[in-house]
Amino acid sequence: MKPKLVEHTSPLLQIEADLGALFRDGKPIRREFGNGNRLHIDRPLPFLCVHVGSHQDAAFHAVSANASYLIAADIELAGEVARLVAGRLHNHCGAFLLLDIGELAEDRFLTDDVPFLPPFEIALACGNTAPEKAARKRFADAASAREAKYRTPRVDELSPTTRAEARLWDDPGDVACLTVRFAPIYRVPGTKRVYPELHDLVVANMVDSALQAVSAFLKASSLEQPATHRSLGRRAYIDAVARADRAIDNVASTFDFLLAVTPINAEPAWREFQAGAFERVPALLYRPLELEVADQKRRLYSISLDHLEDTLLTRLLSEKQQELDLQLSMLAARETPRFIELGRALYGSVEPRLAARARAILEKLPRVASAARQKGLDADAVAAAARDMIAGYRAAYPDFEASVEIRGDLPAGLLVSRNRLLVSRDTNLPPERLTALLSHEIGVHLLTYFNGAAQGLAIFCSGLAGYEGMQEGLAVLAEYLVGGMTAARLRLIAARVIACQAMLEGATFEEAFRSLRRDLDDREAFNVVLRVYRGGGLAKDAIYLRGLLQILDHLRNGGSLTPFWIGKIAAAHFGAIQELNARGLLRAPRLEPAFLSSDAARPRLRKAMAGIDPIDMVES
Repeated sequence: MKPKLVEHTSPLLQIEADLGALFRDGKPIRREFGNGNRLHIDRPLPFLCVHVGSHQDAAFHAVSANASYLIAADIELAGEVARLVAGRLHNHCGAFLLLDIGELAEDRFLTDDVPFLPPFEIALACGNTAPEKAARKRFADAASAREAKYRTPRVDELSPTTRAEARLWDDPGDVACLTVRFAPIYRVPGTKRVYPELHDLVVANMVDSALQAVSAFLKASSLEQPATHRSLGRRAYIDAVARADRAIDNVASTFDFLLAVTPINAEPAWREFQAGAFERVPALLYRPLELEVADQKRRLYSISLDHLEDTLLTRLLSEKQQELDLQLSMLAARETPRFIELGRALYGSVEPRLAARARAILEKLPRVASAARQKGLDADAVAAAARDMIAGYRAAYPDFEASVEIRGDLPAGLLVSRNRLLVSRDTNLPPERLTALLSHEIGVHLLTYFNGAAQGLAIFCSGLAGYEGMQEGLAVLAEYLVGGMTAARLRLIAARVIACQAMLEGATFEEAFRSLRRDLDDREAFNVVLRVYRGGGLAKDAIYLRGLLQILDHLRNGGSLTPFWIGKIAAAHFGAIQELNARGLLRAPRLEPAFLSSDAARPRLRKAMAGIDPIDMVES
């Protein structure tokens, strides 16, 4: 033992100094000491996860996903470092649990003659104290409750049969210890290949079960339990996460998907369509692409997500990677039949329930007779009002550096592109719609961009995958809260759903236009169809009503709007946001929409929380 102790003296002295800085200055530990050995502690915590071994198996990834872990190539070094850390952190925290996590030599329950997938083995061992036994029980209960792709865990007592299965130590003395060994069910039998999805499920199970075990250990030690076991997770982004996030955002910033698929000749196209008695599809022109799609895809998939050490962030970044891939594929397929099907994959089909709600809106809200198109607010007036609203937000938060641009290459209306508000030169806005529209674009889309930019990862301002539905639902809700939801506006949102459904079912541009003339005037019907058939057929516009229904359901079920202001997130990410918040990785929103604090909005919000139908939002 003496030679090894001398050999390890230097790293132990370094770690001793690191622990001093951790307690004194709150400085996280990220200590590499050769042969793949690593100690990572992002803050003083009452546990340390340990993996002994040099190869990166699922146990390695489960351990390194934690906020406090040790990877050691040999068992002697692991024991020395673990004892040092345990002693110092036990004194600091009042209790300390060592989690020794590794894999069994084989998947013993899987044999050639089983008629179905059998359970898989998880073997546990712990000391004799009540807190250790509480940790063991909680781990066993948590792990047993989670299926791993048709195989359920069966928890047994650990009886090591190989060196790899050996416990870190049999007599840990004063150190509380829970040893975990699980079957390598993620490996293809008889090969070195793995099932990636199953690997990720196993890792997630081990991470969650370990944190639950620590929570139970703290309770049994008469120490304060965390509000949720997830708050024991990481509170700092490692450099690999920041690099991957930056690299993904660099690809995302090379193109604006909606601008790229929006016609630049909307007004001439309307005149052409009108002159042809609405029988011939007008020629639609698009901006030339400023990127080489294949090059950007190569850049996108050269971004490695293998070493992020955080299963949740890996999933969120991977989802964004896949969404950008799909958007790039759509740009390459612009104005071809493939565009529609790729768009269906991105935005989904129009589900029957959504179509039924849209038809009910069109049937129940009477169509207002079309008056002659009156002169409303032009682009300059709208842009001036937008700059005033932006100045108000900037006064509350100086980093709200949004710009307003008047553009001649957009259909009438407004569009947000990252931190820019684009106003079409052809805008003709009724004055009574001004506050509602600016609350939609600035109070939701720009606000969540800048709040997301303050979160430390660009993905929260560029948007988590699938964020657009919830964003548009919130933005439409904003129109209602400021008193701007008119029958005409809600009918327009419903008509977009019907047009998307028709397009996805194979209707032509002209057929969709004719079907909408029953519910909208000719120019409105054209604008809806133009949006839906842009690029070759884009199903995006169904998300406005879908997102609104989702947010109304969320409010009716007692949900809060606050989490949705932290950045651009989807409804499906609500649980992920709660976990990241519990772990201290998210900041409270720098700003909340100004309209939420208005006297006019409060009763409307209470009405929405009590449960309303979109039709109930119409006030004029």
